Amino acid sequence: MKIYAVGIGPGDKNYMAPQAEKIISDCDVIIGYTSYLKLIPDLVTGKEIIETGMKSETARCEKAFQKAKLGKKVAVISSGDAGIYGMASLLMEMSENETDIEIEIVPGITAAIAAAALLGAPLANDFAVVSLSDLLTSWSTIKKRLEAAALGDFVVCLYNPGSKNRTDSLRLACEILLKHKNPQTQCGYVRNALRNNRQYHLCSLQELSAIHVDMLTIVIVGNSDTKQIHGKLVTTRGYHIERKN
Repeated sequence: MKIYAVGIGPGDKNYMAPQAEKIISDCDVIIGYTSYLKLIPDLVTGKEIIETGMKSETARCEKAFQKAKLGKKVAVISSGDAGIYGMASLLMEMSENETDIEIEIVPGITAAIAAAALLGAPLANDFAVVSLSDLLTSWSTIKKRLEAAALGDFVVCLYNPGSKNRTDSLRLACEILLKHKNPQTQCGYVRNALRNNRQYHLCSLQELSAIHVDMLTIVIVGNSDTKQIHGKLVTTRGYHIERKN
């Protein structure tokens, strides 16, 4: 018996891995967050669909195990990559005592990669990824991770930078980063990366703190080598380039 943890990418089918599409097409039961299932209607038509809202991840996994034990082919979907803030780790954790069920991870393009492609090439050198959601991770831990990333001069990708109940998370994160980064550090933010209604903008770290963001937004904060080139965000790697006069 097997359950597939499938990353569907950023939501546009053009950016979904062929293997992910094949697995979803082959499965009998598709389980996922309601908003993510709406991104792939043509792939789930005619299948048994189990959908839940936010904060029901454990229930989704329980349903997946139940269906798999009935001999069903089951796919549990995540947006982006299932192993990056997705369902893969929870499925594997809950499978610890399920000796007859294998979890197979099907990778997808995560939001940081999708956002970076729109902004330019901001992740060309070492970078850190931090979620600002304190639903499962305490703010004190998030703060510690932001401090470390800033001290190390990492490019920083911020997932879940704001929500209806967390309207101040990005501003607080910027305050922490500004302790160790130049206010003019180049940044970018992307909403609905690689979807039809995508939006993206560049700004300085100082300007970033006043930007309104939500759960559909990814923020990328550059390092000391990040700059704008032709309206794109580029993190240079130190190559020697001969400049033409």
